[in-house]
Amino acid sequence: MSHPRNPQSLLTPAMRQVLHAIAKAGRPPIAMLSAQQAKEAYAAGAGVLEPDPQKMARDDTLHIPTRDGALLPAKLWAQHPKPQMPVLLYFHGGGFTVGSPQTHEALCKHLAHLAQCAVLSLDYRLAPEHTFPTAHHDAFDALQWLVQHAPELGLDPTRMAIGGDSAGGTLTAATAIAARDAGIDLKLQLMFYPGCSPDHMASAHTFEKGFLLEKSSIDYFYKHYLPNAADRRDPRFSPLLVDNVSGVAPAWLGLAECDPLVDEGVAYADHLRAQGVSVDLEIYKGVVHSFIQMGRVIPEALSAHADAARALRHAFGDQL
Repeated sequence: MSHPRNPQSLLTPAMRQVLHAIAKAGRPPIAMLSAQQAKEAYAAGAGVLEPDPQKMARDDTLHIPTRDGALLPAKLWAQHPKPQMPVLLYFHGGGFTVGSPQTHEALCKHLAHLAQCAVLSLDYRLAPEHTFPTAHHDAFDALQWLVQHAPELGLDPTRMAIGGDSAGGTLTAATAIAARDAGIDLKLQLMFYPGCSPDHMASAHTFEKGFLLEKSSIDYFYKHYLPNAADRRDPRFSPLLVDNVSGVAPAWLGLAECDPLVDEGVAYADHLRAQGVSVDLEIYKGVVHSFIQMGRVIPEALSAHADAARALRHAFGDQL
């Protein structure tokens, strides 16, 4: 994407007000915090700008085993549970270091409501205690488990999608490739502003500071998850380095225009399209990274929720 000399001019008035309020609060940059402090700060701020969560008839806590014997908590939500419901396996954002199903509860419940599907939100293991490729293994292990156990959970194993935001979008892209290789038929890979490249692209410099997610914060998160910098060139972390992406699930990408990661999302969409993958790309103008969790004050968040849910319903074969 091309970027203007004055990127602040791109922001919507509402987005500018949110950023002003955040700056006025005077909280230290996340890159100045310890990992534990960052986890606590992120959890404390989650949901502040979101609408009230939808009420769910089904609200189950599950425990999913991994290849190394761990049990991962996960939340399963459905508004109107019916037999053989389609399901979205969701990977939350947070730079592989912060976040949880609880920080993304309102978002997942809204998607479940709008798409009329179940959403299973995975509490994958976080850095710095668990470094690369733990989160990637956890994501794929959870998908394999879900394929096997969907019928007993009242879910349809033939109508499954995966999705996530930010780091969760990266996990989605990598898991979709692993699913293709394992013969798992996913109906959709749904990604909000994923990281896809081993190196910063132009947008990381254009929106380096003052747009919520900062370039220094990206480096902070990556250093926690990838203490070995060479791992940034592992295709599981940087899906743009995967030569062959043909045959992966159709993709829906929702990007924020004023985001250090926007160019990575556009590049990955182009990479998929070039190899015959069906791609639906939406770039929401004038908003920043994490905007989808600001639906109380940022209208584009609700538009993105509706667009993503429409893509899910189409992928699941529902009548729109």
